[in-house]
Amino acid sequence: MAQAVDETICVIIAAKNASDTIGLAVASALREAAVSEVVVVDDGSSDGTDQAALAANDGSGRLKIISFEKNQGPSAARNAAIAQSSAPLIAILDADDFFFPGRFAPMLAESGWDFIADNIAFVADPAALSAPAQFQSRARELSLVQFVEGNISQRGKPRGETGFLKPVMRRSFIVANGLTYDKGLRLGEDYDFYVRALALGARYKVIEHCGYGAVVRGDSLSSRHRTEDLRRLYEADNAVLAAMQLSADARSVITHHRDHIKARYELREFLDVKRQSGKGGAIRHILSRPDALVPVVTGIFFDKYDALRRNNTSAASLPTTPRYLLAGVPVAGQG
Repeated sequence: MAQAVDETICVIIAAKNASDTIGLAVASALREAAVSEVVVVDDGSSDGTDQAALAANDGSGRLKIISFEKNQGPSAARNAAIAQSSAPLIAILDADDFFFPGRFAPMLAESGWDFIADNIAFVADPAALSAPAQFQSRARELSLVQFVEGNISQRGKPRGETGFLKPVMRRSFIVANGLTYDKGLRLGEDYDFYVRALALGARYKVIEHCGYGAVVRGDSLSSRHRTEDLRRLYEADNAVLAAMQLSADARSVITHHRDHIKARYELREFLDVKRQSGKGGAIRHILSRPDALVPVVTGIFFDKYDALRRNNTSAASLPTTPRYLLAGVPVAGQG
């Protein structure tokens, strides 16, 4: 049956030097019948990312490539793709990830949402998993408080589940509320966008069916963030706290997230000063910022503790079997 016009999807892929992976991402998006547009934004690449994306074109006329001469960051790339597309639904796909076949059907079968996300399979080798485990959909609502709580990492544990979700979004909600990605953010731009959407009343649903494949790598962008990126992220929380009408619970959890990111910033800034100016400069820096003393001392202690633990255990290896973001209940016959 033909896909209803009001359910077609624009897939947006922001890419920087992703020539090795962009082909799989593009091909997986074009394979989906619900997808009417695939917009790749080559964000100042120097490795032929645009040509690698073009090589995955299926000739259907759905692929569009936007090239930035200079790198502008993922927010600017996504804003450009949204502005130069028209499908009623929008899906973000990272340039080194992929969709499993049939990803969107279970999501589009749900009603009453502005944003809807599904389960994610984390894999080391996409070729080793042609289809994910089959889980019951089991849709649930995700509140602003729950979303932010899931973005606060705990030492020794991976980041909470909501920080990884890749929702399909209704363009009508984005346009009606004037939402754009903050071009000043190069870390946490998705978090900030979704927080503002939820604060404006977005209905966010999550299903446990798995349709998104995330490739596990040791060199992800989030692991290479700059000290300045952390500062801008906690300032984004401050902007939400200042501008948005929030419940007491929402204000409390966003403040907690802000303080969590600010503590990481204080530690990184201290280490930057130490590297540039030596121990004397670092001591002068911390004495001039007494509020930073506790997060810096605590952060150094736990960093050394974590390093010691890693040295006393076997070296971490990439997963040999997929790990699923949401536990899920297998469908009958799946075990």
